[in-house]
Amino acid sequence: MFRFFKIAYVVVHFGLDEFLLGHERVHGLRRFIGLLFFWRKLDQPRAVRLRLALESLGPIFVKFGQVLSTRRDLMPTDIANELAQLQDNVPPFDSQVAIVQIEASLGKPIAELFAEFDPVPVASASVAQVHRAKLHDGKAVAVKVLRPGILPVIESDLALLKILALCVEKLFADGKRLKPREVVAEFDHYLHDELDLMCEAGNASQLRRNFLHSSQLIVPEVYYDFCAREVLVLEWMDGIPIGKIDELKAAGMDLKKLSRFGVEIFFTQVFRHGFFHADMHPGNIFVAPDNRYIALDFGIVGSLSDTDKQYLAINFLAFFNRDYHRVATAHIECGWVPKDTRVEALESAIRTVCEPFFNKPLSQISFGFVLLRLFETSRRFNVEIQPQLVLLQKTLLNIEGLGRQLDPELDLWQTAKPFLERWMNEQIGWRGLINTLKHEAPQWATLLPALPRRLNEVLSQNHSELLLAGYRGLMWEQKKRNYLLALIAVLLALLLAG
Repeated sequence: MFRFFKIAYVVVHFGLDEFLLGHERVHGLRRFIGLLFFWRKLDQPRAVRLRLALESLGPIFVKFGQVLSTRRDLMPTDIANELAQLQDNVPPFDSQVAIVQIEASLGKPIAELFAEFDPVPVASASVAQVHRAKLHDGKAVAVKVLRPGILPVIESDLALLKILALCVEKLFADGKRLKPREVVAEFDHYLHDELDLMCEAGNASQLRRNFLHSSQLIVPEVYYDFCAREVLVLEWMDGIPIGKIDELKAAGMDLKKLSRFGVEIFFTQVFRHGFFHADMHPGNIFVAPDNRYIALDFGIVGSLSDTDKQYLAINFLAFFNRDYHRVATAHIECGWVPKDTRVEALESAIRTVCEPFFNKPLSQISFGFVLLRLFETSRRFNVEIQPQLVLLQKTLLNIEGLGRQLDPELDLWQTAKPFLERWMNEQIGWRGLINTLKHEAPQWATLLPALPRRLNEVLSQNHSELLLAGYRGLMWEQKKRNYLLALIAVLLALLLAG
């Protein structure tokens, strides 16, 4: 409750009621609030006030601002430019505090750990800040240090979110379908992973293995000897932030190729690996001199089961082929809509939403608008929200935001469709059969030598007791039937005699 009142105070203090009460219908209420809080000084522009409010409220709100900053098609330019500072320009904490935390976590003085250590952070975000350093063997590294005292703030925000989710589930008609408590639980899980930098180290190592020889993406190496829960040391990466379009153009980068790479990297992570970087805002993506992406900040990752990947691939391909009937049947088969849903009605609704957007460049498509329309459709047909896909939806919106900045004419459908067709052929065609045989071969190698012995055991088992028990059961049923027939005959004889 204290956290709730603090949020309300921040909203009033920074004049965010300007956003909440901007509609003409409530314009009078806005004037009333302005008179009620006459003491406020709202000299700064609205975008600056919004950024400062999100910064003061802590990590969860900063991340919300980061997501909004990538959606320039949905946000006014002034707000999008200001919120972009939340990606890597959040006010840092005291460098001396960072040094004390590093020494306490790794158990050595800073001079023994690093040959050089720059006390001025090169980047600062909602959860941690980064310092440049050099190891004693001459390797340049990035030292990420967790913000002190951040856990209680996040716990209070999550507690508030859980209460709000419970209220939504109990009070609103769509509450159970949207599964707000499961979504918050999923968010809770990933946030706590982000607060343990050893988890981030493991995520970075996995992603690096997946793209070790990639011509599209570079992932820095992790130096585990210098890592702990509050400290992470990675290979230093030089590059241009993806959001600085003018610098990319001046450096001669191929923006069209980068936009295509972004789509292909996303689908590779989701469908080929089932493990994807789920915090791909511009502050976490750089471009190397050789025109490859550099991924940073691996605190939030997503993973998908084989069933999820299969279902998503079917839906994406059906969308790309405009096979809305297959989309509808896939929703019913997977249990996302009730079994008694009319396929034709769901097919017609999906066609109405999606058909107008085909054969249009990315500059003329707003996935935010498409998702909003699909949400309205899902509400009509009681489609259940899948919490495990919430991160995927967020990442897809980030990818679209990046693609829109790099190449507004990118044809998302034509870029993604060949990849998905190739992946489906690998899963379902003869290549899929070979891959399955390779995967199952070790288990078969263990089972096959023992198969003759197990068959012999089954065939040599004595089934006489089982057969005898079955015979006794049948005889007992026959006797019961005979007794019943005799009783009926006696009753009929007495009736006739009477």
